[in-house]
Parts: sequence; structure tokens; C-alpha cells
Amino acid sequence: MVFVWMERKVSARIQDRLGPTRCGGKFGWLQLLADGLKLITKEDLRPAEADRLLFLTAPYISLTASYAALLALPFSYGWVPQHLNVAVFFIIAVMGIEVFGVILAGYASASKWSLFGGMREAAQVVSYEVPLGMCIVVPVLIAGTMDLVAIGQMQAGLFTNWFIFHDPFTFITFWVYFTCATASVNRAPFDLAEAESELVAGFHTEYSGFRWLSFFMAEYGSMFTVSALAAILFFGGWNGPIPITTWLGLTYENGAFVGWIGNFLGLVNFVGKAVVGVTIMIWVRWTVPRLRIDQVMKTCLKYCTPIAAVMFLGATVWTLLLPGGLVLRSTPYALVREETYPPLAPVANEQPAAEPAPAEAASVAPASEQLVDHRASAAAAAVEGE
Repeated sequence: MVFVWMERKVSARIQDRLGPTRCGGKFGWLQLLADGLKLITKEDLRPAEADRLLFLTAPYISLTASYAALLALPFSYGWVPQHLNVAVFFIIAVMGIEVFGVILAGYASASKWSLFGGMREAAQVVSYEVPLGMCIVVPVLIAGTMDLVAIGQMQAGLFTNWFIFHDPFTFITFWVYFTCATASVNRAPFDLAEAESELVAGFHTEYSGFRWLSFFMAEYGSMFTVSALAAILFFGGWNGPIPITTWLGLTYENGAFVGWIGNFLGLVNFVGKAVVGVTIMIWVRWTVPRLRIDQVMKTCLKYCTPIAAVMFLGATVWTLLLPGGLVLRSTPYALVREETYPPLAPVANEQPAAEPAPAEAASVAPASEQLVDHRASAAAAAVEGE
């Protein structure tokens, strides 16, 4: 919700305006609550010929898919709602469901403008998922894992350890990723699904009130998710450019509270990087004109996809020859992956290993002792036989 207020202020500055100033004093901080109250109290309209079930559920499908992706997103080392070893795959798969809400909204609205907007969104998202996936595979290839916690931890230390500086191919890959991510969240100059100039408002033309608000909350949630994913894959995640927390000893090895402070600084780093990504998306929206549908598809098929494929092949060869990256690391990423992670934070779902009961422990003897007992029994039987 903060990003809605931020978009108003940033767009106003770009257009040499003040933005919201009437609600909440100088910075208009209450404008956000005023907008939310207005949308919630608006009448919930539905076209008479619309498919009732699909029309009512479509906004919630997009909203749920957008915010469910946050489930596997680590905000600091150990601060992750659900630690998954396939977190990258999970986030991309869940975010792909968001487009179904848009398509259903366009189909169920019984409006040709909404249907055109939904079909444009489907064509755009399906096209840009290919280069977006290839760009995400590059840092996964370098790290050798899809675990976002491990990927972020591999980039600890100075900023030269960030994957964007691993080699020239990853540097270019980030910009292709950012372009495809902007298109995947339906932001300008790729916002053809809305296109108010020729489609009125696209797939959400017939929506009002809270359901209309749900589509925009899903859009801003996706903007944060793709920006946060870029922060982990390319910019070190929660690790700052200088390892201040390590130098000051703010780790869990020196105490729980000290480790908590170190993790909190990591959270500030991570959220700050994601907010910068969202700000750049807002900046681009209010600076670059909207593309036509043929220009959108040409950008994907003629530029983004071939460039992403070449970057993937280049990063593969570079990782094979120089696994330590452009700036040779003291420890290659492949070896860092095999090391045990330092205990910076306790894992929420980790259960301590239960100690065996005394009787059970006594019954389970070591294999060497069992072997000795077996040999002693065999020797005793041989003596008795003689």
C-alpha cells in the first residue's frame, strides 16, 4: 500500500507537481488511507450478462497468487516464512497464476474491451516468461541451487561477491531480467492490458470498489516480489555492499539479541534494494511512452529472448572456466555451497532432535560392540562343543 502513495509522489515530481498534500499534512501520508476508504465504500457493480462466479473470483485469484509468492522469499538470513530448497521455482510458478485472474476477468466481464485486455495480457505474459526464465537460470546456474537462502548467503562479503559482478554476462542478464519482469507485472511501457487510450481500462473496465482495488494491490505486490527476487539473485540479497555486521560481530554466534540486530540490518538492506527496484519501475512508467502490441512482441522475440539465450550460454562457459567470477574469490561459489551455513538465525520449523530414552539407548549398541558380542558368543559355543 505504501507503493501506491510513493507512485503518486514520484510521478508528481517527474511531472513537476507536488502530488498529494491535502490529507496528512505536508507529505500527504493520509492520502493512502483516504483512497482505500473511498474504494471500500464504493458500490460493487457487476454487468448483467457477466459470468457471476468467474467475475467475482477473478480479482482474488490475482491477489492470492501475487502475495503467495512472498511465502518463500527470505527477508534476511533465516527470516523466511517457509524455507524451500526450490524457492526460485516456487515463486515463478505461483506468480504465473496471476495471469489467470486477468484472463478470467476479461472473459467474464461480457465486454469486448475487457476481453481484448485479457487476451493482450495472456499473450504478453506467456511471451515474456521465456526470456525471464532464462535470466533467472543464470544465477541459479552459478549458485548450483534454487534455494534463495543459500543463493543470498553465497554473496556475503564485499559487493564484488554479488552475482551481477560475477562476469559480463550476468551484468547484461540483469537488465534483460528487469525488462522482462516489468512486462510480466504489466507495467508501462508494457501495460497494454489496460491501455485506457484504446481499451478504456482493459480487463478491469467493469470492476469497481474493492475488487478493482484487488487488481492494483496484486500489481504492486508483484512489483515488490520481482524486485526482491532481483535483489537476491543479482545484488546480494540481505548482504550490504560492506560486511559491517560481520566486522562488528553481529551474528548469532555472539548471542541471540546481537544476531537479531544483525538480521534486522539485513532486512533493511533487502527491503531497501527492493524499494529501489520498485522506484525505477515507477520512474519508467512516467517517463517512457507505451509501446504498441507489435512493438511489445518484437521487443520480446527479437531482442530479449536471443540476448537471454546468449547470456545463458556465455555464463555457462564462464562458470566452467572461472567459477570464482570476474573478481577471483578466495573461495569459489561451488565450495561455498558445500560449506555449512553459520548459525546466523534459528530456523523456525526446525525441531531439536529428540534424545533416545535410556532403555532404548541401552538396547541400541554400537555396531562394533554387536560384532564383538557375536564373535564372543561364537567362541563360547565352540568351547562348549569341544
